[in-house]
Amino acid sequence: MRVLMSGGGTAGHVYPALTVAGRLAEEHDEVEFVGTPNGLESRLVPEAGVAFRSLQAAGFNRSRPWTLLTSTVLILVSAVRAWRWMGERRPDVVVGFGGYVSIPVGLAAVARGVPLVLLEQNSVPGLANRILSRWARSVGVTYEESAPLLRHPERVVLVGNPVRAAVLASTRAAGRHALGIDSEARLLLVFGGSRGARHINTALVGIRDRLMALDDLVVVQVTGPAEFESVGDLLNAAGGNADGRWRIVDYCEDMGGAIAASDVVLARAGATSIAEITALGAPAVLVPYPYATEDHQTRNAATMVLHGAARLVPDAELDGDLLGDELLALLEDASSRATMSAASKALGRPDAARRVVALCREAALRPENPRELSDSA
Repeated sequence: MRVLMSGGGTAGHVYPALTVAGRLAEEHDEVEFVGTPNGLESRLVPEAGVAFRSLQAAGFNRSRPWTLLTSTVLILVSAVRAWRWMGERRPDVVVGFGGYVSIPVGLAAVARGVPLVLLEQNSVPGLANRILSRWARSVGVTYEESAPLLRHPERVVLVGNPVRAAVLASTRAAGRHALGIDSEARLLLVFGGSRGARHINTALVGIRDRLMALDDLVVVQVTGPAEFESVGDLLNAAGGNADGRWRIVDYCEDMGGAIAASDVVLARAGATSIAEITALGAPAVLVPYPYATEDHQTRNAATMVLHGAARLVPDAELDGDLLGDELLALLEDASSRATMSAASKALGRPDAARRVVALCREAALRPENPRELSDSA
């Protein structure tokens, strides 16, 4: 099977795509990825050994209305380019993972009569998937509540968000060995996504004394490269690293190992973070990013809370007592952590990549033209 993938803009779109690409490669399928020339995908995809093509795409800025016209023209020009590529490459299926670049690729697939499959990672579908869902053979989702927000809910399939094999293979023992942390210590892991989270970083340091009062607690704080030095300065001003029990790093290469090693995770509520947390069953305190499109991180986190898999601290309340109260309540209660861990793992979908590949094969084998799938509206 020849598969053309598209997506980009954030790691949340790229990493699930690469996970599926890896699964397809294991099954001896041919994969090519289309992304923007300057996005994160332009580096990550070639590094993963996946063939990469670049295509221009951009969104529009609501504060500058004229960008709606320029972005539309750019997408249409790119759709024509993608249509030509598909005539040469003749993919059996096109898979969109979100991001503006998937719009021209998806439109070209429709024009060529190539089956289109989409994957939506968040509880609130992004613009690209809302547009393209009109013609998609199927849309794989992570959250059931996404279905009514897409054009054809009857074509929605709950598959989960694909998680990298290296993350799924992570264990508590191996993670703690890599970090050099004693098996009996309590570990709080803090991260804010691929670029860090300034407000979480500063608020956490603000409750240093409360946390370090637990004499067996180790904190591993992944600050993000841009915040590393400033967080180090704040920590020193707050009293220092407590003889090495508070560790700050700019980036964590083995995030799966760190999550598996932890007793509690403090993180934003992005789709990839939640997928990795639930795949490993880690108890979590989630702080949704307040400026995410349509506040989708709050809805992601709310689903976790509803199922007893996490606690939620609004970003606006980070500087009060709530953050420390929630973290300490979990860190001091092994029974609550065990219950939350089981609930978290129950939400995990470690077989999500296999499910997405199955959707691709099913779409490639069905004869309907995607243009005929659209309703008359």
